[in-house]
Amino acid sequence: MSKSAKLAVLGSINADHILNLDHFPRPGETVIGKQYQIAFGGKGANQAVAAGRAGADIAFIACVGADDIGERIRQQLQQDRIDTAPVESVADEATGVAMIFVNGEGENNIGIYSGANAALTPACVARHQQVICDADALLMQLESPLESVLAAAKIAQAQSTQVILNPAPATQLSDELLALIDIITPNETEAEILTGIAVKCDEDAARAAQALHDKGIKTVLITLGRRGVWLSEQGKGQRIPGFSVQAVDTIAAGDTFNGAFITARLEGVAMQDAVRFAHAAAAIAVTRPGAQPSVPWRAEIDAFLQQQG
Repeated sequence: MSKSAKLAVLGSINADHILNLDHFPRPGETVIGKQYQIAFGGKGANQAVAAGRAGADIAFIACVGADDIGERIRQQLQQDRIDTAPVESVADEATGVAMIFVNGEGENNIGIYSGANAALTPACVARHQQVICDADALLMQLESPLESVLAAAKIAQAQSTQVILNPAPATQLSDELLALIDIITPNETEAEILTGIAVKCDEDAARAAQALHDKGIKTVLITLGRRGVWLSEQGKGQRIPGFSVQAVDTIAAGDTFNGAFITARLEGVAMQDAVRFAHAAAAIAVTRPGAQPSVPWRAEIDAFLQQQG
């Protein structure tokens, strides 16, 4: 792959309503917030933005509502170097919404209303299958209907388009879908749901990665939060540490990692260096509030890596 390689992203678009609190409310408890904002998000859009700002040649297959915020999001995506021609506007439906609490440690709890994202059906995927066929890689998540993710993966495999799946939000997946995946990027919770193995240490990560290899997936990246990433290729694994920063908000950290990682890989960057590049992008993102507002541009990532040496 090279800098001329193309990326397709299939996924969700949300308007994020973010409230910062000292601590998460317990059942029946009211907590006074410190800061409230509306920002553009959705795992698909976040990863598309991360890839676009990192320099990818990218097209985004998604749906928004026929509302003002949907149009504003489409315009913002274009400013982030994303081809939005495959982003459909859905009549009589609202753009997806995420309600997000962020506590004093930068951790988050999220509730989602799918809205127009539910219209990203297999029929919608079929309308834009040429985008997948023309791409060198397809990046997906699980905020879209699972049957659509499967349909897109089948199209990609038939055209030798590499399939990268970030299996979030966490859910069990069929062996049929997993067998179509080239690279999977679960966090510890998602890895446990997929494999039944609780990831508490490097040895657990290695076992979980092997279980995913056994499903036919060649490359496994298990994100471990502050401990970095467990990278396993064809059963050979190692932990690649991340960068130590003061986290303000972790909302889009994983999405930023995924978008930056696949961008580097499409440019021909070696696997370990691509992980380090993605670590740098995520490290910058967690020092800023919000989802897409926190995602860095390529120049910022390169400068960060130079500072780290």
